[in-house]
Amino acid sequence: MSDITPASWTALTTLSDRAQAEGLGQALEETLEPDGVGVFEMEDGSGLWEVGAYFAEAPDETGLALLAAAYGARPFAVSEIPPTDWVAHVRRELSPVEAGRFFVYGSHDADRVPEGRVALLIEAAMAFGTGHHGTTKGCLLAFDGLLEGGMAPGRVADIGAGTAVLAMAAAKVWPDATVIASDIDEVAVEVARANAQVNDLKDRVECLEAAGFDHPRLAAEAPFDLIFANILKGPLVEMAPDLAAHAAPAGHAILSGILNPQADDVAAAYDAAGFDLTERQVLGDWTTLTLTRR
Repeated sequence: MSDITPASWTALTTLSDRAQAEGLGQALEETLEPDGVGVFEMEDGSGLWEVGAYFAEAPDETGLALLAAAYGARPFAVSEIPPTDWVAHVRRELSPVEAGRFFVYGSHDADRVPEGRVALLIEAAMAFGTGHHGTTKGCLLAFDGLLEGGMAPGRVADIGAGTAVLAMAAAKVWPDATVIASDIDEVAVEVARANAQVNDLKDRVECLEAAGFDHPRLAAEAPFDLIFANILKGPLVEMAPDLAAHAAPAGHAILSGILNPQADDVAAAYDAAGFDLTERQVLGDWTTLTLTRR
């Protein structure tokens, strides 16, 4: 099977009303039948909603224009994505990442793993959430800081786990800990399982499909001594009471996916839910918060 994806097209627009954005997304699916549609609140503080569609063939631009006008959106910006060998591209960009004791690498850099580091292998074809993004690296550094402070092993939940690199980090340093990685996306869960297997952690990291904490296994293993949640500001704020309900007294939470200007709002939501802020770390545009349950 070739790793080269054929040419494809995206169509993007923005509008200010959530209901209109969701209506436009549904109308796109029903009338133009794209391969995928997404409706997201933009994380730049603008209050706008982005509606995007992905097409395997050039879309009907007249149809797009009519839909945009009908829902009061800006005209769609249509872009062609040329054929791309994504695995080769990621391998070029995917240099190893060092975050405290942790070393995240691709198999093409297996000969570069330093002795004595906690090595986490993420294949280039599964490279979202590898540690190269400031949010994941920030979480690994925050975890390393807790370990330096003498944190003892216990129950760990990685919510919105993606590649499960954070769950695997916990499983590597705490062989006897209970570690659960969950994600709302079925594909992400399969990627997490594959990564756990190549890191010899198949029986150590339990991978689940769940929205937040909505899974019987998470309920059964709570309360957790450490919870990772590397998501986005909106879901993090909404999740605060539920995360608190699943955290052990004096347990820790490491949160990221937070743009720097959003950090105070997230910290305030978790203060109200019963957490103290113990560390704030900034990497580029992103903030990672370490919290302790009161």
